[in-house]
Amino acid sequence: MDDALHDDLGALVDGIPEGWSRVMIDGQSWAVTRTTRAQGGALSLDIELLGTAERFGANVWITSQGPVLRPCEVPEEKILRFLRSAAAADH
Repeated sequence: MDDALHDDLGALVDGIPEGWSRVMIDGQSWAVTRTTRAQGGALSLDIELLGTAERFGANVWITSQGPVLRPCEVPEEKILRFLRSAAAADH
């Protein structure tokens, strides 16, 4: 992951509040749960499109080199696309 993506990922993850929150993206209601672990050294994101079976998630490791994204069974770009859309959405 390049430095620009590290910076982008850090800012995007920082925009997700701890716990459960709802975000509207393109008229669809999404839920995202952020759980911080390991004294802030890692966090998990659980994402779902409300009213459907669509669910996915990722872990983010906070390292001295910057955040590292570890998606769970989905492409990295799917997580980044959600985070970018959530950042641009009206919460």
